[in-house]
Amino acid sequence: MSHDRGSAVEAPAGGAGGAPGPVSGTGATAWGGIDRAAAGLHPAYFALVMATGIVSLAASVQGFAAIARGLFWLNLVFFGALWALTFVRIVRHRARVIADLKDHNRSVGFFTAVPGTCVLGSQALLIEGATGFAWVLWIVGAVLWLLLTYTIFTTLTVKAIKPALADGLNGGWLVSIVATQSVSVLAAQLAGTGGGREGLLFVALTMWLGGAMLYVWIISLIFYRYTFFPFKPSDLAPPYWINMGAMAISTLAGATLLLAGKESPLIRDLFPFIKGATLLFWATATWWIPMLIILGVWRHVVKKFPLRYDPLYWGAVFPLGMYSVATARMIGAGGQAGAMDLPFLNVVPPAFFYVAAGAWTLALIGLLHRLFTGQPKPHH
Repeated sequence: MSHDRGSAVEAPAGGAGGAPGPVSGTGATAWGGIDRAAAGLHPAYFALVMATGIVSLAASVQGFAAIARGLFWLNLVFFGALWALTFVRIVRHRARVIADLKDHNRSVGFFTAVPGTCVLGSQALLIEGATGFAWVLWIVGAVLWLLLTYTIFTTLTVKAIKPALADGLNGGWLVSIVATQSVSVLAAQLAGTGGGREGLLFVALTMWLGGAMLYVWIISLIFYRYTFFPFKPSDLAPPYWINMGAMAISTLAGATLLLAGKESPLIRDLFPFIKGATLLFWATATWWIPMLIILGVWRHVVKKFPLRYDPLYWGAVFPLGMYSVATARMIGAGGQAGAMDLPFLNVVPPAFFYVAAGAWTLALIGLLHRLFTGQPKPHH
């Protein structure tokens, strides 16, 4: 299975929407660097915002308020910078954007913009109390979800030439579930802030259910690909951690619904079902963790596949932080009420917070090293 990971910066394509014309001077040099960064921006780079946001929220749950706030403001910088590069890419490198949308491996990376936006909204709401800003981000995230879901899946459905299953399917496809559940989580969180409570809870519920069904469809194909097709170390790209992360955020969405819907007649009637499904999602996420660790050891230790910075590693950081936050929300931690009474799991959220924080730090070091030492040539 081929994975065109891309790098943070690739050489821009020539011709229309390609490389800029001749430049000179400091300002022109800076613009050339921005243009090159935009040209080679991987569609999945909003996973940087997802990872930073969830580590921030996990830090908040564990009582590290200063770290949580610092990461929120840093995430605003990441979010703004990535949108700026995205707009430059759309304007000047439209052919690359269209090519990515038609690519089975890269197109699903665009979904990271949705959870990136909604996780930032959760940060704004829970860490800064910025309800208005959180509402804006939820609306943007919901609109992005609608546009990307039906654009990407329609494009991949009707394209004439398609890759084989082993070449076109990877864990990154599950970002579509993460996107769906992120809209559900923020909707449920906002339901307690003002009017439209029942409507928001209904949206959160239907998105949660739809995301769960989408996971069943996609993970069945991924598991089939795992076990019935040849598997090389290069096939085990970082997005396979989203196998777990998609279930972790589904757990968070279910727990948030249970806590936010105590006064809702619809949610109260469904309490046993939501509670059982939430525990099922948590158990599934937990099942994936040892499997992914074993496969990681096989990849890097047994097969000696080199471990180097890749923008897709942010998609591996996010599930670790999400597992911490989801478990904390499910059982109650950080002085907050839990959806279930499971005190013997209290050790899980802090343990995974430290793992996620360590992984985030290593990924950031890799990113900074890449930025200051230059980019490798892209793989085609």
